[in-house]
Amino acid sequence: MDIEARKTDAQTWFRTLRDRICAEFEAIEDAATGDAAAGHFERKQWERPTEDGSDGGGGEMSVMRGRVFEKVGVNISTVSGVFSEQFRKEIKGAAGDGRFWASGISLVAHMCSPRVPAVHMNTRMIVTSKHWFGGGADLTPMTPVQEDTDAFHAGMRGACDRADESYYPKFKKWCDEYFYLKHRDEPRGIGGIFFDDLDNGDWDADFAFVRDVGTSFLDTYAAIVRHRMGESWTAAEREHQLVRRGRYVEFNLLWDRGTRFGIMTGGNPEAILMSLPPEVRWP
Repeated sequence: MDIEARKTDAQTWFRTLRDRICAEFEAIEDAATGDAAAGHFERKQWERPTEDGSDGGGGEMSVMRGRVFEKVGVNISTVSGVFSEQFRKEIKGAAGDGRFWASGISLVAHMCSPRVPAVHMNTRMIVTSKHWFGGGADLTPMTPVQEDTDAFHAGMRGACDRADESYYPKFKKWCDEYFYLKHRDEPRGIGGIFFDDLDNGDWDADFAFVRDVGTSFLDTYAAIVRHRMGESWTAAEREHQLVRRGRYVEFNLLWDRGTRFGIMTGGNPEAILMSLPPEVRWP
């Protein structure tokens, strides 16, 4: 299979996964009780401008605000172009002419209930003179619950073990180290998995793993949400939630590589900063 066919397959999968996630999250909204109306996703397309007027690709934002999901965004994008002289030194295979192609899905969910954990997931394929996959998923509860922690890690371990039993301990450690607020000396959440530069010489196997990460994430997280969304909470728990969200903002603006990649490649700021919560507090 040539690289163009691989690009097409990856791009098609990210769109398919987006559609599955949005359908399940809307079903959760419909199943929830309460006075507020059930949320539904609103989609907005964007195009990436280029200096020479060539096609730089673009993406589609899907954002929902509802009675379970206070704000959730599920974005897909496929962009291409040339890295700046400075940035190409940081990307594998880009040191030559700097050309790149990137496609992926990115999700962040901030929940109405402090009892339901926030979550992040993304997977992507990047092509320069080389090509590879990256991504992962991590859970950010406002107050960790061991049952949910165990369930989330079991889902991520399952996807890893079906591909290679060495993946989970390596990718879990990578996640713990990556999603860490160095300026506060504390983790962002309870972790998950994180991987980058995944190219084992068998593209089909790597792609199968990336697809499994996406479906395992959806199955695992949806089950946690359905289990917790009916629980009542207090004003004090809500206050704690808003403060913890501040840590999320700090990480994404100070340390997140995806945020930097999007900005440096001329991405849509609205889509890139979709990860920020709708309400947050710094006491």
